Amino acid sequence: MDVNPEPVYLPEPKRLGALARLAPEPMKVVLNWGRRYSLWVFNFGLACCAIEFIAASMARHDFIRLGVIPFAPGPRQADLMVVSGTVTDKMAPAVKRLYEQMPEPKYVISFGACSNCGGPYWDSYSVTKGVDQIIPVDVYVPGCPPRPEALLQGILKLQEKIARESLGERYGESRPSAAALTSDLVKPPAPAGEGDGR
Repeated sequence: MDVNPEPVYLPEPKRLGALARLAPEPMKVVLNWGRRYSLWVFNFGLACCAIEFIAASMARHDFIRLGVIPFAPGPRQADLMVVSGTVTDKMAPAVKRLYEQMPEPKYVISFGACSNCGGPYWDSYSVTKGVDQIIPVDVYVPGCPPRPEALLQGILKLQEKIARESLGERYGESRPSAAALTSDLVKPPAPAGEGDGR
């Protein structure tokens, strides 16, 4: 066995020219601006916090003025999932499945003490101790139940986070390691005529 295998050199990324270094920043600003002010919301309401979510979408608080469109037809059309209420262990697979159906980029707001950490039911055998144990959460809104103004503040925090996003971090291609490239998991295709039994 060879102790010092020959190093594998990965190809350098292709350069597009002198203006390539200037293009990402304006593109980032435009894409993040579009994402920030057109969030389609999928409300996963499980308990009393869902009523506060509905109040935030009505005329008095009107989070549509912030660029948030409530009540997406389903998870496949949504950018933002608001989990509001007590997530039980029996409901956890449904939350995860619906999150996985959302297209990228996708965001999650955990709304209320129950979805943040289990709330007053944290000691129950059947309650998940926070939705972040199942899916990644971007913004936590505390309260039992939180007021609609708290949800508006959470949406503003999420929009600030979206504005700072980097395209390279979110969509950058991860380069495989040298070990992954030389592993035995992927075999090269056999040349034509070999191994096909002819």
